[in-house]
Amino acid sequence: MKRKVIYILIFFAVIALIYSFLPGYFTALIPSVNANQIKNVKLPAGFGIDIYAANVAGARSLCLTRKETLFVGSRREGKVYAVLDTNKDFKSDKVVTIISGLNSPNGVAFREGALYVAEISRVLKFENIENNLNSPPEPSIVNASFPADEHHGWKFIAFGPDGKLYVPVGAPCNVCLERDARYASIMRMNPDGSNLEIFAKGIRNTVGFDWHPETRVLWFTDNGRDWMGDNIPPDELNRAPEPGMKFGFPFCHGKSIQDPEFDSEDCSAFTPPELELGPHVAALGMRFYTGEMFPEKYRGGIFIAEHGSWNRTKPIGYRIMFVKVEEGKAISKEVFAEGWLVGRTSWGRPVDVEIMPDGSLLVSDDKSGTIYRITYKKGV
Repeated sequence: MKRKVIYILIFFAVIALIYSFLPGYFTALIPSVNANQIKNVKLPAGFGIDIYAANVAGARSLCLTRKETLFVGSRREGKVYAVLDTNKDFKSDKVVTIISGLNSPNGVAFREGALYVAEISRVLKFENIENNLNSPPEPSIVNASFPADEHHGWKFIAFGPDGKLYVPVGAPCNVCLERDARYASIMRMNPDGSNLEIFAKGIRNTVGFDWHPETRVLWFTDNGRDWMGDNIPPDELNRAPEPGMKFGFPFCHGKSIQDPEFDSEDCSAFTPPELELGPHVAALGMRFYTGEMFPEKYRGGIFIAEHGSWNRTKPIGYRIMFVKVEEGKAISKEVFAEGWLVGRTSWGRPVDVEIMPDGSLLVSDDKSGTIYRITYKKGV
């Protein structure tokens, strides 16, 4: 009996030792979402969904490189991951924790071999990262001059067609008017952190944006304020064709809803949203669909991840929306994928979307720590 106990202790000691040397490699081996839960996700005819990577704790913003390394940010976990599909079977076989102990490293972007990571008050840069995933270099600080407020402080970042890195600064409140012009804005800077400037204002909290593949115009989601009721105000999908535009916060919400606390400015003075989304759905990551796998109706449109409401009487969101875009304008919206919310309980919360080279769609879920892959087969 004593010998058996010793063998068991040795076994677990060996497992612990292996895990200490290879943290993250085991995260893709144990699914955190079961098959029955996946079956809850409803998609249009011909579409299917599967797990691309599991146990990516707190998986949020996604960034895919040309070598198909998928970098993933997080918030409370303080980690940044590299998700790899080394055998090209469209399922991850390695999840590497690149760095931990960061302050809400939600945003990830990639340029010329370097990974950019946005914490709340600064942006870091990891050079030559794909060749050093297991022993990443010490990061350099690109810019550390952003506000340190945790309220809406986590950031989505991306490089625009102009080569600049776009970095939002959310309002440090539910609704307020701050003297510091950086709040409630989207800023941009050179890749080295220089020439930091405000690109657009009056944006309560955007956690997702992308550029139209043809017009190269910036589009972004924005989360509406709370405590005006279950059904107002809506979240927004906005379009910013030029710098210097103002989108209404904190004075106006949606296309024409005056704020009850800030009513000194008329809504006609601001740029209205391109499209009103659902109230309190927490619209986060968005991407233009540039692939060819999906049917023609989806090409050039926008997929939006709705994280889901937290303070609505009847929960809403927890889904992927599709917005049809024609001639540079949003003309309609529809539910594309739903089922992460069952009754009043959610088992998953979509955060971001990313287009794979084969045209499939990746979706991150920070509640279950999962990344899904949505595919389409004609005639299925």
